[in-house]
Amino acid sequence: QGQLAESGGGLVQPGGSLTLSCAASGFAVDDFAIGWLREVPGEESEGVSCISKNDGSIWYRDSVKGRFTISRDNAKNTLSLQMNNLTPGDTAVYKCAAVGLDCSYYTGAYTGAIIGFWGPGTQVTVST
Repeated sequence: QGQLAESGGGLVQPGGSLTLSCAASGFAVDDFAIGWLREVPGEESEGVSCISKNDGSIWYRDSVKGRFTISRDNAKNTLSLQMNNLTPGDTAVYKCAAVGLDCSYYTGAYTGAIIGFWGPGTQVTVST
């Protein structure tokens, strides 16, 4: 049974940085398109970033481009998200996920059966 577990969330001031980590077990992180989603109560979950299995290409949602960096360590079977210049708009529960072979699930373009793995999430709060 595959599992994902996030760590690294917390409270940070605007302009600060955090690094989120996601440890995978039961499967290899390069078996799927793997990435990050974020959830705010009362709003739909949104994709943040993804690394495609097919060609290793990387996708970022527009609002985090230039501030967030996703990386995958196949040897350690982990995924990371370096977040810089954080704003209150980045406040959310961040979840890692492994779904599909390309990044269409994370971009919202996926139309197939949604099968994969999700972590429980870690809270990121950006506030003074």
